[in-house]
Amino acid sequence: MLRGIRPTNLWCIFDLEAKKSHLAQLENQIAAADFWDEPARAQQVMKTLNTLRDEVESWRSFDRRIQDALELAGLGDEGLRADLEAETAAIEAELNKHSFAAMLSGRYDAEDALLAIHAGAGGTDSQDWTAMLERMYLRWAEGRGYKTEILDSTEGEEAGIKSVTIAVNGRYAYGYLRSEKGVHRLVRLSPFDANHRRHTSFALVEVLPQVTMDDAEVLIDPGDLHIDVFRSSGAGGQNVQKNATAVRVTHLPTGIVVTCQNERSQLQNRENAMRVLRARLLELKQAEQEKEIAILKGEYTKAEWGSQIRSYVLHPYQMVKDHRTDYETGNAQAVLDGDLDVFMDAYLQQSFKK
Repeated sequence: MLRGIRPTNLWCIFDLEAKKSHLAQLENQIAAADFWDEPARAQQVMKTLNTLRDEVESWRSFDRRIQDALELAGLGDEGLRADLEAETAAIEAELNKHSFAAMLSGRYDAEDALLAIHAGAGGTDSQDWTAMLERMYLRWAEGRGYKTEILDSTEGEEAGIKSVTIAVNGRYAYGYLRSEKGVHRLVRLSPFDANHRRHTSFALVEVLPQVTMDDAEVLIDPGDLHIDVFRSSGAGGQNVQKNATAVRVTHLPTGIVVTCQNERSQLQNRENAMRVLRARLLELKQAEQEKEIAILKGEYTKAEWGSQIRSYVLHPYQMVKDHRTDYETGNAQAVLDGDLDVFMDAYLQQSFKK
């Protein structure tokens, strides 16, 4: 027996019929003779259509798998018990994956992400901590098969990095990573302290959805931009060092400043800077909307530095604890090696229930 798993329950819970209906509408759109008259819009529709196709086919395949298992169970053959138990376990594991993805239903959850990490209080230790977090997220992304690209990085004076911006490209990258937004706190014996005393370091993690140029939520007037070019101060080879390839874009109405200097090409750095600027403008717009709603509800409190979302303790004991969900583990090294899914799952489960 498959422990109460029923295909009809799955279709109902995740509203697959609505996705199928949306898919049919998009397929009708692309069949129109004038569909490609607006290439940017057409490409976005095609991206949405392909994502929906993958989701619908994945659920159809899962449903067929359950139906096949139910038919085998209905045979009543004891010789199939071991195979059925193994298949049941596999089905439940796949169901957990589908359930996890179903919680990622926000407008930008399925999109690529921009991850920015900034060293906070703690001096050289905090800059080293920022480098440790960069490695942690790169390892996590690699484990999920996501592509990563470092858009901008500023090295620390002695060790580590002051800040880094990483593009994380892959389906649901933003949906997963948004659980990481906030202050991360490290407690350890400092390798930079001659007396090897215990230090506490802080780093701020920002997570932004990557926004397409034609997204109606973010429209940028070229007249609102001030663009500077200068020589890169970071690593990147002789071409980067000698030529003015780094780009600084200032959005005059908001004062947002974005710098990109990791590419050899000024054009590439400018394109990357605009990617980050669009994401930051979207974040600003969403934050203002959320603030207005919270004020109307009487729930608004100012977010301030120091209210960490997660603590990583390496001395006198090992523990990583998320202060929002109270989920914790004693295997700190596994977390620092990129094992973050359990924390993301706990956060999404809590958010999904609200």
